[in-house]
Amino acid sequence: MITLIGLDLGQQNDYTAICVVEATPTIYEMAVPGRDPEFHLPISTVQSYESTPVSYAVRHLERMNLGASYPDVVRRIIALLHAIDDAPLLVVDHTGCGRPVVDMIREQGLDPVAVTITGGDAVSHDGPDFRVPKRDLVGALVVALQNNRLKIARSLPDAETLTAELLNFKVKINVKTAHDSYEAWREGQHDDLVLSVGLAVWLGDYLYSHPPDQVVMYDEPEPYVISPV
Repeated sequence: MITLIGLDLGQQNDYTAICVVEATPTIYEMAVPGRDPEFHLPISTVQSYESTPVSYAVRHLERMNLGASYPDVVRRIIALLHAIDDAPLLVVDHTGCGRPVVDMIREQGLDPVAVTITGGDAVSHDGPDFRVPKRDLVGALVVALQNNRLKIARSLPDAETLTAELLNFKVKINVKTAHDSYEAWREGQHDDLVLSVGLAVWLGDYLYSHPPDQVVMYDEPEPYVISPV
C-alpha cells in the first residue's frame, strides 16, 4: 500500500485542492522458475506481487482559501508530508501556474511527480514530469467509482463538495473533431477536488500497472491525524 497526496493548484478565482489517498493494490501470486542449489534440478517458487486493480480510500480533503499564496501552498504541503509517516508520494498539477510551485517544492529537496494536463490522447513523460490527457485523469476516477474501488469517508468536511463536483462533471464531444473535453456542467462550478483526487488515482493506477520483479512487502500503517489549516 502507498499513500498519495494530490495537489490541484488554483489561482485568484480558483481553489487550491489537496487530498490524501491510500492506494491498496491487488495481491497476486506468481510461480518463478529456478534451480535447486544442491541438486541443480528445475524447481519453481511462489512470489507475491502487487498490481492493478487498485482500491483507494480518501483519508483527507481540503481546499485552501481563495487567493492563497504559492509559498503558503508549499508550506502546507510540507506540513502534510511531515504529518504522514509512511513516505507519501506527492503528485502536482504542473499545468500553467503549477510550474513555479513545482520548482518551489523541488527547491525544498522534495521530488514530486509533476503532471501537465493536456487535451491529447497519450501519456508521455521525462523522468518525474508527465503529460497526461485529462480524459485519463477523469477516466481513472470514474472507473474506480464504478467498480466500487474508491471510498470517500462521509466524515470528511469536504466529502459532500467532492461528491457534488463528481456529479457536476461532464464530457463534451466536438462533433467536427470527435475530440472529448471534460469540464464542470455549469459555468462557475469548480472541479479542483475532482482533479486532486483524479491525479492521485491516476498515479496509483500508473505505478501498479506492471508487476515488480520481486516480492513487495508492507506493514499496515498506523492511524495518523492531519491538523486543519
